[in-house]
Amino acid sequence: MKHQRRLMVAAMTLPMLALAACGGGGDEETAAGGGGGGSTDCAASDGEVTLNFVTWVPGMDQVVDMWNQENPDIQVEVETTPAGNAGTYSNLFNGLEAGTAPDLSQIEYDSLSSFRLQDGLQDISACEGVSEASGDFVDWTWSQVQLGDDGVYAIPQDTGPMALFYREDLFQQAGITEPPTTWEQYYEAAKQLKQATGAYITHFPQGDANWFTGLLWQRGASLFELDGDQVQVNVDSPEAQEVADYWQRMIDEDLVATNLQGFSPDLYAAWNSGQVASWPSAAWGYSTIRDNAASTAGLWRVAPMPQWSEGDEAAGNWGGSTTAVLSGTEHPAEAAQFALWLNTDPEALAMANELGGLFPAANAGSELPALQEGVEFYGGQEIFSIFTEASSQVDTDFTWGPTMTDTYTAMSDGFTAALNGQGTLSEALTDAQAASVESLESQGVQVAD
Repeated sequence: MKHQRRLMVAAMTLPMLALAACGGGGDEETAAGGGGGGSTDCAASDGEVTLNFVTWVPGMDQVVDMWNQENPDIQVEVETTPAGNAGTYSNLFNGLEAGTAPDLSQIEYDSLSSFRLQDGLQDISACEGVSEASGDFVDWTWSQVQLGDDGVYAIPQDTGPMALFYREDLFQQAGITEPPTTWEQYYEAAKQLKQATGAYITHFPQGDANWFTGLLWQRGASLFELDGDQVQVNVDSPEAQEVADYWQRMIDEDLVATNLQGFSPDLYAAWNSGQVASWPSAAWGYSTIRDNAASTAGLWRVAPMPQWSEGDEAAGNWGGSTTAVLSGTEHPAEAAQFALWLNTDPEALAMANELGGLFPAANAGSELPALQEGVEFYGGQEIFSIFTEASSQVDTDFTWGPTMTDTYTAMSDGFTAALNGQGTLSEALTDAQAASVESLESQGVQVAD
């Protein structure tokens, strides 16, 4: 098995954002039909079908209600869960092992390869309309769901190009008349803001490695690379350490809040009270602020991400998900049909954007009326034009590793320790580097020196 996985790594190319996927598969039939339990055909089921779908997108149950009304013979039951790394993924892995996994689940791009490595994804490339849909999505997202081969293991759902959400009123109170265009300006703004208003410029979330990875992405600090038949681990690269040192300075000088969990009631209270004045975040973050800081309506604005050098045009990407069909489903044809509808139907895309804040991966998403208009909560600003521009500035050479869940766990543990005065962010990256190497080697993946 180790030799087989090494051959798979050697054979893979990584166009754009293709993941470094290393999966078990045995014979030619499995390779052609699915990474785990797939087949070369995708026949429709007889009779009425009920599908189980796991997601953490707010309002997704209402989107699915529209499908259920239009498709009485294929009913979808929604289970709303915490975000993937907050427990959903571990539950899915347990379910796959026990044979109780749902038919479909939301899975982030960076975690797809971990599921493929465990034979947890169904190849749906033979299902009606799937292969033909490749041109309906932003190119790099389709490369992600192919995982380096000819199969299709999920349907792209959304992307997460990053920009800067900021409280215009608090910035102006501190004499900051324009949003910072460089990270050094952001640091200076943090000092100015803290002195004038007492507010932190942002929070450094405890245990959220995904957010930090978006910052690394913007800096060009790719975590992994393919080196022939080996995987090169770059978690603590010089570029990554530069990002860590920058935020360590902010932490040491008490310019960012360090006692707040991401997506927590305490964070939302800090937004509402003006204790935290900005958030470098993804396009979907617009609804997170809108839905949890209602008292600040009209006060927030969006600006491009600060750059590492004046004049640069680089954006990170945080998150973005797929609708994946899991191995073991008895209804792959119907599951694929639903996943395609969910992520291409204009009404479904519009509702998912309105209720859940999704920035669609489908090309048709850019034509949604809501993405062409000003957003009342943000003072009427046409914020999505900034995210559309950011999407074009995301480095498409960024590479995920095959065991990202382990890398994220190590990073998150190290960050939490650093925020509690036990070590530094730089040390956390060094420890995560070692943990990533150990994880890959334990899976039989050859790691470059």
